[in-house]
Amino acid sequence: MYSFPSIDKKKFRLYPVVDDVLWIERLLKLNVQTVQLRIKDAGQPDLEQQIAKAIELGRYYNAQVFINDYWQLAIKHQAFGIHLGQEDIEIADLQAISDAGICLGLSTHDDCELLKVKALNPSYLALGHIFPTPTKDMPSQPQGLDNLANNQKLAGDTPTVAIGGIDLSVAEVVWQTGIDSIAVVRAITQASNIEGTLAQFNSILAQSRSEPKRESQAMSDVEVMDE
Repeated sequence: MYSFPSIDKKKFRLYPVVDDVLWIERLLKLNVQTVQLRIKDAGQPDLEQQIAKAIELGRYYNAQVFINDYWQLAIKHQAFGIHLGQEDIEIADLQAISDAGICLGLSTHDDCELLKVKALNPSYLALGHIFPTPTKDMPSQPQGLDNLANNQKLAGDTPTVAIGGIDLSVAEVVWQTGIDSIAVVRAITQASNIEGTLAQFNSILAQSRSEPKRESQAMSDVEVMDE
């Protein structure tokens, strides 16, 4: 049985996913407390330098910095956390990650995957993708809000983060499903006002929860919000 450290749920609210360590530094300076470095090109010349710097910045700012995919380098540089997709779980050395005392986040795309990887006792489960997103080729259809709410319940005590196509227009209804965190990509990296966008997200994530809505009702609320 693997044993991965627990995350600090107080820091696990807004979870930007970025592709360059410069973004890591910028966001940590703005008091973002959980962030992921996701570099898609394994042949990128400065890959290890970026990973090492991101981990160093995480220590300096006392933040939860996760490294996507490159678990060997994450172990080498003593990362706080590693995030793996479904295709990586079978090839990564989970025992080595566990032995290194590194937090582990795992992606799931439906309830079957969720229940399978929940048994590995990860530090968190990523539920997605919730809405269509152009940032990554996805093998599955968008889950939508109803499935997100159901999978949130299936996750039990394991912390959860919703990911995929989430921006300010839908953040509130996503938050009301009961998840612990919201992962964002373009909503941050393409924002014209980073500080203002972060403030808006943090305001939403500070809201109290109501009874989860059905998807039709929730998306109707979104349409009203967008008018």
